[in-house]
Amino acid sequence: MIEPLIQTDTLIVGAGPIGLELAVVFKTMGVDYVQVDAGQVGQTVSWYPRQVRFFSSPERIAIAGVPLSTSDQEKATREHYLAYLRGIVQQFELKINTYERVLSVQKQNDTFLVQTRRGGEQRTYQANHVVMAVGDMHHPQKLQIPGEDLDHVSHYFDEPHRYFGQKLLIVGGRNSAVETAIRCSRTGAAVTLSYRRAAFDDKSIKYWLLPEIQALIKSGQVTYLPNTTPTRLCETHARLVKTTAEGEIDPSGGDPIDVPADFVLLLTGYRMDTSLFEDAGVTLVGENQGPEFDPATMMTNVPGLFVAGTAAAGTQKRFRLFIENCHPHVSKITRSITGQSPPPGLINDAAKTYDLPES
Repeated sequence: MIEPLIQTDTLIVGAGPIGLELAVVFKTMGVDYVQVDAGQVGQTVSWYPRQVRFFSSPERIAIAGVPLSTSDQEKATREHYLAYLRGIVQQFELKINTYERVLSVQKQNDTFLVQTRRGGEQRTYQANHVVMAVGDMHHPQKLQIPGEDLDHVSHYFDEPHRYFGQKLLIVGGRNSAVETAIRCSRTGAAVTLSYRRAAFDDKSIKYWLLPEIQALIKSGQVTYLPNTTPTRLCETHARLVKTTAEGEIDPSGGDPIDVPADFVLLLTGYRMDTSLFEDAGVTLVGENQGPEFDPATMMTNVPGLFVAGTAAAGTQKRFRLFIENCHPHVSKITRSITGQSPPPGLINDAAKTYDLPES
């Protein structure tokens, strides 16, 4: 049986903050659009550890002209922001096809054919425009070492309680690894932190975390092993070797060391899934392998296919795109598709001095 085509002017792929902000603008302006997401609203945010706080202040990650306020006047937590995003969907009565995964995006003459699946149901959309607001953190950056798939090894930190009274090895040296080390140490875990470089980069760590981790290391509450990286993970321990100043394995670094570990958290970053961009014929450029696009319109090299949000940066090795400096993408895409600017007040201009640098 041939599935009927579902016609729409624009298909938005992704229901994170920037995708939702674009949907609010489109609905307000009467644009014919459909929005789908492979997971839930704010899916990437839901992967964050429980009670983790955003680096950005609330006014910078607010969307669609709706203020984001916190009860303690501090930065928003994961839970607070997810509730805020749900409130946006309810307030503007947005229709989002959640848990509907896009399988392929194909240009056919002047339109796109987009295949999706939700459960056992497959759908085919025909759209004049496609906006990819899919984020950039789809899969962990694996170390490709023996034992990485053992049950006590994970690339995701959920919450610290499970590590109480346990020997925990954390691998990494940026925000997620440092914050996890602090929280787990204070929950009663015996934390060892392995980082392939000699010292933390203060530009890569939340300013309130750096003095905390330094104090815990100085007091011995966290064991810090700089210039090390694991080469093998076993049921009871991890084998570490020395690294060079550039973070590569040092062949003259001496004998490896075995670090006892009941649990291992490999918090070494995440990579973007570029398969849909490649499927659609989008050129990937630079070391981040981000989509090629026009910074003035956010249109990729495939006419009619746009990129929004952090997906514009590809796999970010040095972060330059966050929620707070992606709001201008919504205005650019709206003007390109409709020929009009969004209604006043619907785009967050708290970070208007931040715009996408030309690549």
